[in-house]
Amino acid sequence: MARYTDAVCRLCRRQGEKMFLKGTKCNTEKCPANKRPYAPGQHGEGKGKRQKVSNYGLQLKEKQKVKRIYGVLEKQFRRYFETASKSKGVTGKVLLQLLERRLDNVVFRMGLGISRSQARQIVRHNFILVNSVRVNIPSYLVDKDDLIQVKAKDKALNKIKDNLELSKDRTVPSWLEFKSADFNAKVLRLPDKNDIQQTIQEQLIVELYSK
Repeated sequence: MARYTDAVCRLCRRQGEKMFLKGTKCNTEKCPANKRPYAPGQHGEGKGKRQKVSNYGLQLKEKQKVKRIYGVLEKQFRRYFETASKSKGVTGKVLLQLLERRLDNVVFRMGLGISRSQARQIVRHNFILVNSVRVNIPSYLVDKDDLIQVKAKDKALNKIKDNLELSKDRTVPSWLEFKSADFNAKVLRLPDKNDIQQTIQEQLIVELYSK
């Protein structure tokens, strides 16, 4: 499955804001977005100060941000949008709900991975059960009343324990009932926009795709 494999810190610098793609490193002085708060490239430091962003540019930038936060490439992101546009409810909010329901995002929200990319790896390595069935598809969408569990050998389990310790200050969203001692979580309800910690202007994405 296609995925972004380049340096993710460049994405935050290009975006002009932190997207917390490297987990705990993003909160330290070593974060490149802190050390070099300008776009990457030879002319990155001066270029951003001269440019005036158009409405299209703002819409595109917001779409790129959401794609990068959830680790989704363009083709798959467009499929999410098409699904959201055909569903009942507000398209932008349904889009964010679909992204939040991804299994790799749920594993990240539980604190089992310090970043979504690491959570994706945990899923791919067959360490996650949904309703007692192994699921290794990061894009799998969880539903209300689903039970997510960890089933891993000692070495992998110890790594997940370390991740939980590193993520202990991260708040688990209210739509998940997480029991850290048992390494499992239950989906109490479907997520909504208020459960997303980062600021996202989903209407800009809707406007972009509606042209």
